[in-house]
Order: sequence, then structure tokens, then C-alpha cells
Amino acid sequence: MELTGAQIMIKCLEKEGAEYVFGLPGGAILPTFDALYDSKLKFILVRHEQGATHMADGFARATGRTGVCLVTSGPGATNTVTGLATAYMDSVPIVCITGQVATHAIGSDAFQEADVMGITRPVTKHNFLIRDVKEIASTVRKAFYIANTGRPGPVLIDFPVDVSRAKTEFIWPENVHIRSYNPKPVQTGSSYTADQIRKAAATINASKRPVLYVGGGAVVSGAEKELFEFVEKTGIPITTTVLGLGIFPETHPSSLRMLGMHGTHYANYSVQGSDVLIAIGARFDDRVTGKIDKFAPHAKIVHIDIDPASISKVVRVDHPIVGDIKPALRDLLKEVKNLRPQIKDWTKQIQEWKEKHPLKFKQQGSEIRQEYVIQQVGEITKHQAVVTTGVGQHQMWTAQWYGFSSPRSMITSGGLGTMGYGFPAAIGAKLGRPKETVVCFDGDGSFQMTMCELVTASYYKIPVKLIVMDNGHHGMVRQWQQLFYRERYAASELGKSNPDFTGIAQACGVFSMSIQKNDEVIPAIKKILAHDGPALLHVKVARTDNVYPMVPAGHALDQVMDMA
Repeated sequence: MELTGAQIMIKCLEKEGAEYVFGLPGGAILPTFDALYDSKLKFILVRHEQGATHMADGFARATGRTGVCLVTSGPGATNTVTGLATAYMDSVPIVCITGQVATHAIGSDAFQEADVMGITRPVTKHNFLIRDVKEIASTVRKAFYIANTGRPGPVLIDFPVDVSRAKTEFIWPENVHIRSYNPKPVQTGSSYTADQIRKAAATINASKRPVLYVGGGAVVSGAEKELFEFVEKTGIPITTTVLGLGIFPETHPSSLRMLGMHGTHYANYSVQGSDVLIAIGARFDDRVTGKIDKFAPHAKIVHIDIDPASISKVVRVDHPIVGDIKPALRDLLKEVKNLRPQIKDWTKQIQEWKEKHPLKFKQQGSEIRQEYVIQQVGEITKHQAVVTTGVGQHQMWTAQWYGFSSPRSMITSGGLGTMGYGFPAAIGAKLGRPKETVVCFDGDGSFQMTMCELVTASYYKIPVKLIVMDNGHHGMVRQWQQLFYRERYAASELGKSNPDFTGIAQACGVFSMSIQKNDEVIPAIKKILAHDGPALLHVKVARTDNVYPMVPAGHALDQVMDMA
């Protein structure tokens, strides 16, 4: 029996195991929405297409499965670009299907036409324009394969409306063959050799001041067990990037917590003083390295990554190991030895740094500190919640103070730094992991970029818990203006223009409450966590606090500023 292209598209999503589809309809994609009407796929109607991409992204990060979004042509498609770029920078697998004008009208400036292929090519792992109804099944199959193999990333399918109306027989391709794309099977194969593993292990075994530097790639690989065994066997201290948080429990004595611009003193000092740095699934981002020519100046570098383009891209690597992290760590584990006796002086030095430079914040009077709120949520949830954030000061304080203990529990925009990401991502994460508590920490500036999705959470009764830290500023912008722009606060103040957040939430059908005194924090957190449904806690916090420690941009990693 012949099916329309739209029906085939929906059947392909079902065959790929998609559970949720996030999106918003429009003219060019209406045939596909009509086919969706008869499907068992769960569709989540968003209020803005950017929200759809962030929800698909949050779902993917929380579950490891590919997120899916479905939008119309023109502005519907262009509204997804920020979400696609966010997913691309952080290697998140999503498939975005955009409607397009009829094939004969492409290039004619038709109503709601946009060059979606050209616009999205720089921010997707790959994109497709389907011109023939017979190509749909193979294209969808390829899209999901590309999105979630090798180094994951977003893939876009541009779907002209005439192709969605055309008919053909549905034939599902069981196998995928792409001549120019042949990644090794995840967790079963790699490009490195046994000799490379042995040489890297020999360098590690000879070290006196080794440090593990672990990023989001280890989370993607599911390598938490191997990483824990590696630390337990060798005794090597471990620091993570913001996207690597949770891959290793921060309560463990070998944990240095996060490194980088707002990392701990002792993580940064350890990296700078190391003689061997073992980078695992990390890309040497500028927020981690600081001044490149002064980064880890005495260290030989071992780098394990699935993407060969990441090796020696920023920092010269002595021992490249290209492959999936999980099997690579298994192989390396066989060759490394217990280093505790020979690194005894090193671990003693690190302990001294920990005692001298602990994370700290000022707690004065009744004024609420963001760090305190985050710390208390961590303790009340026993550090087991799935946490999402927007971008800004609250994001960095969350990374410092929540206390992550499991992978896929810190969901945030790392590479692109997308304000507005946290709340829609929390919705996607909650749908992906319905049994888990999902908490979003957001700032008053970041939240306002996607707060229309309060309606989505309310309508579908998605019980995310949202904590809006209101300091009346674009906080990180204000901090930089204070420290580096002679206190010239241009366009960073929000206080006089901020809306009534609790009133907006209530108008959208979301339970909300507001607090502004320190002794209200714990009862309020418990109340919103216990609420049966979505809930917003508006917290009036100190207006001019800064995030410390801080390494100023362009400085060496051990040139750390701290509060007076």
C-alpha cells in the first residue's frame, strides 16, 4: 500500500523509537502534522520553536537518546537555529525536521521560504533536503545514525510540502551505509593501537604529579564505571569541565571538582602544576585553559577523544588516543599501575590547597545568597536531582555548589552559553526521566528569554521545579562591567523592568511563590519540591554578588581572583 510522504515520515520516527516530538505546526508542515494525528508518538506543543529544540536537547542529554523536533518553514525553521547551535557545540544528538515550500518554489522567495540548508549548515553535524518521496525513509535512517554515532550532534531534515503529499511504498532500510561517514561502532571499536595505549600508560606510570581532566565526552560514552575504576586503581586526582560534572562523585577525596574560569583554586593549581595531564572527552575550551601558552606548562598530555579533529586542535598532545572513551579506558586500565606511593607528596600538596582555598561565600544577615539556595537544594535532594540551568552567574554557582554525584545530572549550555536554555531543557529532561526530580536554576534575565514555556509545562502537567534567582541584573554582564569596564553598567540592570514572575506563573497555571529572606529558603524549597505539578520559586537574592574564584579572560589558569 502506498503512503504519503508525511505518513512515511511519521512511520520512520516510530521505527527509530522516538517517544516524544517537540514542535509547533505551520502551513508547510501541516501534512506531517495531519499524519501525526493518527500516531502513537507523544507530541508536545511548544510556544516558541527555540523551546522545541531545547526540549529535544534536554531530553537527549538526560537519556542519551536522540531528541526530535518538528516545525514549519521560514520563521519556524529559523527559530530553531539557536537550539541547533547549542546542541552542536555540546555534541547533543537531535533530529530537527523543518517544513519547506514546494520544491518547484525553492529559490523564488515564496511565502515563508528560507534557505534552511544554508543557514543551518554551520550549526549542524549534517543536514538534508529531501526532493523525492522515495528518499524519506533512507534519509531519516541516516539522520538518526549520524546524530547518535561518533561524536554526536544535531541533524536537520528540510522537508518540502509537495514531497510530504506525494505517495510511494514504505520500505524501511534496516541497514545504513554512508560512503563518506563510517565511524567505529560505539563502545566496540576504536582507531587507536595497542602501542599508543602502552606508550600513554608508560608516561602515566612514570608521573609524579598526574591529573585527570574529564569532559562531556566521557558522559556521552557512558564511561563512569571505567573512570571510577581508573581513579581507584591509580589514585590520580580528577577534575571535570562543566559538561563533565557528575561523571565522578564530587564527594570523593580524589575529586578536584570543576576547573577553569570559575573552577576551584585547587583544580586549577593542580592542572598548572601537573607533569602529566590526561584529557578524556574534553576539547580544551578557552574557559578551561585560560592563556594557552601558559596552560599546564610542565605537563605531557594524553588525550582520549572520539573526534580526531579535537586532538591537538588547541593544545599540542603528546599521546593521542582516538576512539570511544569507554573501551579506551578499559584498555588503558590494564596497563596503568597504582601510583599512590610515588604521588604521595603530590596528593599532600593538593590537600593543602583544598584546605587553604575552599569554596566559600558570604552569608550576612537575612539577605539570600544564590550559593546558599543551590547548596540547600543539593542537600534536600541528596544530590540526586537532574539539574538544568540557564546561563550566567547562577549557572556557575550551580556548577560549584550543587554537588553532582551521577552522570547526566548537570544539563546546561556549555559551549554556546545560551541564555533561556534551562527551563525548556528541564521540560525535555523530565519527560525523558519521569521518575527523577528535575530542578531548573535560572536567572531573572535568562528565564525571560523562554518563560513562555510555562504554558507548556502547565498544559501537559510536567512537574518541573523552577527556581528563579532574581538579582535585578544580567548578573555576569554586571560582574564583568564592575571588574573590567570601570563600573560602567551599560544595559545590565533589569530590576526596574522585571515582571511579576509569580503572577506570570500563576496566570499560566503554574504554582508559584516568592521569598526574600534567608530563613524562608529551606521551607520554600521543600514546598515546591513537594508540589504535585510544575512549580516556580522566585528568590530575591543579593543584587551585586560576584562569582568567585575567577580567572580573568586571557590570564593563566593559576592567576585566580577571589573575594576579599
